[in-house]
Formats: sequence, C-alpha cells, structure tokens
Amino acid sequence: MKKILASLFVAAMMSGAPAAHAVRPDEIMKDPAKEARARDLSRELRCMVCQNQSIDDSDAPLARDLRLLVRERIASGDSDKQVIDFLVARYGEFVLLKPRLSPHTLLLWLLPPLALVGGGLALWVFGRRRSSAGRATDPSLLHLTEEEEARLERLLAAEAPDKS
Repeated sequence: MKKILASLFVAAMMSGAPAAHAVRPDEIMKDPAKEARARDLSRELRCMVCQNQSIDDSDAPLARDLRLLVRERIASGDSDKQVIDFLVARYGEFVLLKPRLSPHTLLLWLLPPLALVGGGLALWVFGRRRSSAGRATDPSLLHLTEEEEARLERLLAAEAPDKS
C-alpha cells in the first residue's frame, strides 16, 4: 500500500512540473508577450532533425536556428501567420507538426477516418456472413451416413487395446 501511495505522490508531483524546454536564456526575447508568441509558434514547428519533436523541445542546432528565426521574424513585426507561411515556404509543409488542410494534404487528413470506417464495415460484413452461414447449415451435414458410422466403428475397434 505504501508503494502505491508513493507512486501516486510521485506522479502527482511530476504532473505539476513544467515541461523541459530547450530554449536557452540568450534566445529569450525581452518583451514577454512576444516571447509567449514565439514559444507558441515553436511548439507548432517540427525539428527537421528530431522528426517528431517541436523546435521548442529540441536541442538540435537546426532547432535553435529555427527558434532564432521565429524570434527574428516576430521582432520585425510579422504576424503568427506570416511567420508560419515564411517557414512553410522555406522548408515545406513538413515543418508543421500539424499540417494544414489543403488539397495536397487532403489524403493525409482523410485516410485515418476512412480506414476506421472501412475496418468497421469489413468487420460488420464478416460478422453478417458468419452468422448467416451458421443459420443456413444443412442439417444432413450434422449427421453421419451409415457408411461413415460403420467406418468409424471399424477404426475405433482397431485402435481399442487388447484386454488379454
């Protein structure tokens, strides 16, 4: 019981701890509002080296360069959309952790729900076929013919151990 309570205590303490960020003190902007914008944007951008990590969390040199670029664009007066558009134009849609819905990403957005619906439909069809096959069973298939019963008796008699 003590181990469970200790585990729950550690989990509760860790859930309140702030996430570790790779942003270095020399990158932080003087204006807190602009820094908050930069942090929000950094969480939306993928580190091209780490793949599924945001540039806010990555220690890679390229992630640092992207964080500095985001802050530079914000300092020059760009809106969040302009910063994102600039980075997408420079690095492609892959730089976004959550790609935008556009004609060339439509398949990416539609494939998971279509796969889920297709899988559900396949399970439904399989279940229907299986239940209808069980109901349509020919009763004559459930009983042995006289020839089959005689053969079964011979086989069982041949396998029976001698009691002598």
